[in-house]
Amino acid sequence: MYDVIVVGGGHAGCEASYACSKIGKKTLLVTSNIKNIADMPCNPSIGGTAKGIVVREIDALGGIMGKIADKSHFQIKMLNSKKGPAVRSLRAQIDKKIYPKLMLKELQKQANLQIIEAMVEDLIIENGAIKGIIMEDNTKIYAKAVILTTGTYLRSQILIGSKKTPGGPHGEKESKNLSNKLKQYGFEIQRLKTGTPPRIDVSTVNLKDLTIEEGDKEYYTFSFDNSPFYNINEQEKCYLVYTNANTHKIIRENLSKSSMYGGYVEGVGPRYCPSIEDKIVRFSDKERHQLFLEPESKENNEWYLQGFSTSMPYNIQEKMVHSLKGFENAKIIKYAYAIEYDALNPLQLKPSLETKIISNLFTAGQINGTSGYEEAACQGLIAGINACLKLDSKEPLVLKRNEAYIGVLIDDLVTKGTQEPYRLLTSRAEYRLILRNDNADRRLRKYGYQVGLISDSQYKKIVIKEKNIKAAINKLSTSNLKLTKEVIEVFKENNIEIPTFSISMSQLLKRPKIHMDFIKKLIDLDFSDEILDQVSIEIKYEGYIAKTYKEVEKLLNLESKKIPDDIDYDKILNLASEAKQKLKIIKPATIAQATRISGVNPADISVLSIYLKKEYGKNE
Repeated sequence: MYDVIVVGGGHAGCEASYACSKIGKKTLLVTSNIKNIADMPCNPSIGGTAKGIVVREIDALGGIMGKIADKSHFQIKMLNSKKGPAVRSLRAQIDKKIYPKLMLKELQKQANLQIIEAMVEDLIIENGAIKGIIMEDNTKIYAKAVILTTGTYLRSQILIGSKKTPGGPHGEKESKNLSNKLKQYGFEIQRLKTGTPPRIDVSTVNLKDLTIEEGDKEYYTFSFDNSPFYNINEQEKCYLVYTNANTHKIIRENLSKSSMYGGYVEGVGPRYCPSIEDKIVRFSDKERHQLFLEPESKENNEWYLQGFSTSMPYNIQEKMVHSLKGFENAKIIKYAYAIEYDALNPLQLKPSLETKIISNLFTAGQINGTSGYEEAACQGLIAGINACLKLDSKEPLVLKRNEAYIGVLIDDLVTKGTQEPYRLLTSRAEYRLILRNDNADRRLRKYGYQVGLISDSQYKKIVIKEKNIKAAINKLSTSNLKLTKEVIEVFKENNIEIPTFSISMSQLLKRPKIHMDFIKKLIDLDFSDEILDQVSIEIKYEGYIAKTYKEVEKLLNLESKKIPDDIDYDKILNLASEAKQKLKIIKPATIAQATRISGVNPADISVLSIYLKKEYGKNE
């Protein structure tokens, strides 16, 4: 008997099994192929817009993705570095051979964790609660909780042109029966699609015709506990290339041969990561689309052509690739393909990621309708934490929208649902100014500490960091600028206007042309660059941050207004039919969650609030 069984060894499964075992639960990870643990079949990168912040949040909570990424990347950069701090995110090119090896090694040395190879085809359910799993050979394994992280393997099919082949991303065996069983148990199943581009032998590409894309000349880490493992001057190069009129002509002439436009696709593809043929059709006015040639590993010449995802037949893929400048003689090592798979309707999940239908059954990752390694990993971590909390009869960890991008992602899934692979974007977060890359540890490390994933020494670091930030802000706020001859000369040397009235250092820092490097020339600040970066953001954006927190107060007020589990929406008079239907399906836990449900308007919220106050004495 195990405490927790995790089904699937992808990024969600790795985080879930790592969290459960580290918290102290006897954990079993079941995967169809141990060599594919933490596999990266789609792209060789971790992070990206919003996604990089999620990786930082995973690390702040005590997860593992960021730590492994730091040890296995060969290029890293800060996206949107010239824009405001709210939209900055790390993105790293990962060695996809090294990353899985390091992850497997980390899991294998983890106490309380056992890993086996097997295919799970059914669940053991008694009185509406999960009791274990049933293998393909009918072997039964019992557990108190189960987390399904099946990725793209549920009735998966590879699509290339008109050809459909059952199987997973590398041609492995698909899970044939589990999704049908889930459907029998009352889960609503949806069919989704994703894809990947061709892999190119870089030795056959004329790189001189491409634009070089280098890593940043500044050290970064995803993990708050790591120091950089790389040499900033030895990062691998990536290359930028564009499609052209000939590329577009080849695609348009062969649209009917692609899986999507030939009518062979059942599933819905990702809106924000479309295939190249979809781009050509949807954005017909664009003369070109940018593509990135990125290395997959230092161990081979196989490079990834980001942005060129397709399901065209092999011969058309050859023509498409050869139409690109510098790729006239390029050799395709692995052809592009699309993959279809089954997923659950996430509206059938609680905010804890426990299913509403079967008690103690949790789901995470692409089975919940998301796309991306980072989205999967953060769900796996939360599912793992909440499975453990449930077994200990404790309240679940539900991150609010003002606390984390992870909270935004899960709330979107369980409140709004999704009909296509969900991708996290900064625009989805209404409080993104306080959900930044730089402050994930300040936002979330306390939760990691509370659930047992963050050690005393790690937590002590964040306590000291907070004290130093407050001390630095206080020093800048209480220190006035003194216009000595030396100070006046510093202003002139930097071509900065000299203040004509008394001003504090913090007020001076708020001026547009003033940065912390300049302030450090005027006053002795015995604090680390990390602390001063935080302080600079806090001071420069003080007004905007204060406004955001006022909006957060309204949210928290609505979050505090709980909706009882036993409420009967049919008894509420004057509630619109659509609102009644949606509320019954989603069963929001709070008034705040109810406001975010599509089809529930302000009038419905008013009616619901009055009813709760009258019948339950709540929502004063």
